[in-house]
Amino acid sequence: MGTFLFNDIIFGPVSSRRLGISLGVNLLPTDYKFCTFNCVYCECGWTLKADKKIKLPSPSDVYSELERVLKEYHENKKEINSITFAGNGEPTIHPDFPEIIEQTIKLRDQWMPTAKISVLSNASMLHKTTITNALQKIDQNILKLDAGTEETYKIINKAQNHIKFIDIVNYLKAFEGNLIIQTLFLSGEVDQVQFDNTTDKEVEAWLKLLQEIKPKKVMIYPIERDTPAEYLHRINKDKLEEIAKKVESLGIQTEVY
Repeated sequence: MGTFLFNDIIFGPVSSRRLGISLGVNLLPTDYKFCTFNCVYCECGWTLKADKKIKLPSPSDVYSELERVLKEYHENKKEINSITFAGNGEPTIHPDFPEIIEQTIKLRDQWMPTAKISVLSNASMLHKTTITNALQKIDQNILKLDAGTEETYKIINKAQNHIKFIDIVNYLKAFEGNLIIQTLFLSGEVDQVQFDNTTDKEVEAWLKLLQEIKPKKVMIYPIERDTPAEYLHRINKDKLEEIAKKVESLGIQTEVY
């Protein structure tokens, strides 16, 4: 069992296989995870109970920190490929997320115009029009779809507040292809239940959803860090490549990381 938390609003930059030189933005608490999901593989650990008092950075705090770093990199002629909203949980849960995205676009255009703005999201807040509108304004909406069925979704993602799988799928469809799907493949045992989202049945169900969602790209990856659940297994590269070929046969660009 491991926990990996980001202890600042701005972190990195780090070299990312998916995003290049990525400057991270954490809109969540720096000392614990705050999320709408409780994914069994999450590097940040388990989601805390909702009764804990939550302290989030203000839009002005995010703006000043991001401006400071972007200005410094601009003046030193250093490159950033992506300004990436990730951090200790679900970034779109921040109540001022749309405002912060507007501010980020402004700062990006001023100090680092070649950088893309990316958001790594579990897609659980897409029922809010303000969130979907904000995501439509950025370069890379990277949205989670770890399962092809409701049953496996419940095992892997353990959504809080009764977030339904079918609702998430329908919200993903509403992007009309202007999104990137990210999927983590794994197997294991959770709460004495065996699961594997790489079986033929699971992959076929997932592929069917991709046909309906029509993303511009799919990102496939395995477990890379310690996980809060103990009995999980990393999927090998050959198996991931095999799944990727099936996605590509649908005419969808696919990358394995």
